[in-house]
Amino acid sequence: MEYPEGHTSRSIYVAFHVKKLSKSLQSKKAGTGAPPLQRYMPSLWAAIWTTTPWTIPANLAIAVNPELTYAVVEPPANSHIAQQFILVAVDAVDRLSATLNTELQILATFKGKELEGCTYKHPLFNRQSPIVAGGDYITADSGTGLVHTAPGHGQEDFIVGKRCGLPILTPVDENGNFTAEAGEFAGLNVLGNGNAAVIDALAKANCLIKEESYAHSYPYDWRTKKPTIFRATEQWFASVEGFRDQALKAISNVNWIPAQAENRITAMVSDRSDWCISRQRTWGVPIPVFYDEETKEPLLNEETIAHVQAIIADKGADAWWELSIAELLPESYRNNGRTYRKGTDTMDVWFDSGSSWAAVAKGRSELNYPADIYLEGSDQHRGWFQSSLLTSVATNGVAPYKTVLTHGFVLDEKGRKMSKSEGNVVDPAVVIKEYGADVLRLWVSSVDYSADVPLGKNILKQQSDVYRKIRNTAKFLLGNLHDFDPAKDAVPFEELPELDRYMLHRMGEVFAEVQDAFDSFQFSRFFQTVQNFCTVDLSNFYLDIAKDRLYISATNARRRRSCQTVIAIALENLARAIAPVCATWPRIFGNTFPIQRRTNRCLKPAG
Repeated sequence: MEYPEGHTSRSIYVAFHVKKLSKSLQSKKAGTGAPPLQRYMPSLWAAIWTTTPWTIPANLAIAVNPELTYAVVEPPANSHIAQQFILVAVDAVDRLSATLNTELQILATFKGKELEGCTYKHPLFNRQSPIVAGGDYITADSGTGLVHTAPGHGQEDFIVGKRCGLPILTPVDENGNFTAEAGEFAGLNVLGNGNAAVIDALAKANCLIKEESYAHSYPYDWRTKKPTIFRATEQWFASVEGFRDQALKAISNVNWIPAQAENRITAMVSDRSDWCISRQRTWGVPIPVFYDEETKEPLLNEETIAHVQAIIADKGADAWWELSIAELLPESYRNNGRTYRKGTDTMDVWFDSGSSWAAVAKGRSELNYPADIYLEGSDQHRGWFQSSLLTSVATNGVAPYKTVLTHGFVLDEKGRKMSKSEGNVVDPAVVIKEYGADVLRLWVSSVDYSADVPLGKNILKQQSDVYRKIRNTAKFLLGNLHDFDPAKDAVPFEELPELDRYMLHRMGEVFAEVQDAFDSFQFSRFFQTVQNFCTVDLSNFYLDIAKDRLYISATNARRRRSCQTVIAIALENLARAIAPVCATWPRIFGNTFPIQRRTNRCLKPAG
């Protein structure tokens, strides 16, 4: 979902006629010596506020916060409001008085929990519904403190409806049009003329207290850039409750990089509800379920699954769409007096990708299960990382990976998400053409990949300068080895002067740091270490001093060969260290100065 600015809805205040008070309120006094609240019947109305008028036909309850204080209020006799007595939250009275442009006088107050058990009549349909207890999401900050509840069109409404035993009414089809259950509105599009028709009907029924435009955040589809609606539909679910604790234990046994990723996925799995594994798409892996044409009951058991599994293993997943129902059903169900249809729901693609450990890692003898490492973006803690974890733990009791490395995303230089429509995409092919692949790869190694990182021309120019500095240092080393053969000219460690021994000791520290950085996936540490080594240890220190020995000494002088021994080892280790990032270096240097595939004997002594 996206939540663009500038969305405006037609919001309405609607009055629902209260038909019966709860037992608590039937005897409730309005004040000392005053009669019970029953005195306000039958002229008592519950006021709600909504920004989705099209959901009113699906209303099955009004929810209140048990802990809030509510009031019976009375508008002035000459008010434009038709209702004589109205139920609202006490904390909303002043704001509502201003919004409705009329003074609301408080006649009686009571806790929200005392409203449970009241019933009201729907303003447009001949049905009565209850006032029920909602949750903390109900406040008096906006609206009336009483929330119109349509279990078929909202997550919080759905949860309240399930808890209170309400039916799930969804009088809207998959095209966004009202169904026959919506009565006179059938066929109208809810985001089109259907919304206006509901408001007009409420006005004709004298139940519309006020209508006004309301600018607010509203969910849009990220692909079509159009506003969305929510509707309850029948789906298939996989229960997570039965193995959630096992999944949390498996998380703790995985090496998470960066470490805070463990906290993120732990929180997500801890709060995970049952997994909705079905989708209504025209492509994908089918859910192999049949439905009885008469009873609508699903047919899904070990026998039917095994039969379909064997067919798909032989013919592929398209067999579900291509073969007849008779061919897809086991023989025992073909002539049992029942008529079946095959389901059209497909499997959630996260279930597909989350099972890749079984099809790839575990399914091939040359690979390992659990896998050594999973690598993906930070959004996959709720996606691939989690779906892989759940499928593996549910079937085998272990996580499908030993290590999980999470990276961020590349933004433009201003820190904005790259988008073709915005024209701010940095094309790797263009970067490689201008700067070369090594510069791009070196930039990747230089940033903290665990967070989102900016990239643009200025950043690439700076990175190109760093690349040239490292490369020029390596070229200087290589240029001074044109007449050096390590087999004949290398000076033994014991005969090296102290400066050269120190430099070898320093290289031991530097390249051990590089190795550790690679082993722990801390590539920015590798980058900083190599950059500092070339700039500080070599250019500013050792090579600045070494020039006299290299340029003035005789060709075979001991002091010159000693220096060449050190820079040969420096070049060999530098090329090896940078090879995973700048992949062309070993080939370029290797043509001139073959890199020794061994542990250099001069680096063995720690100094």
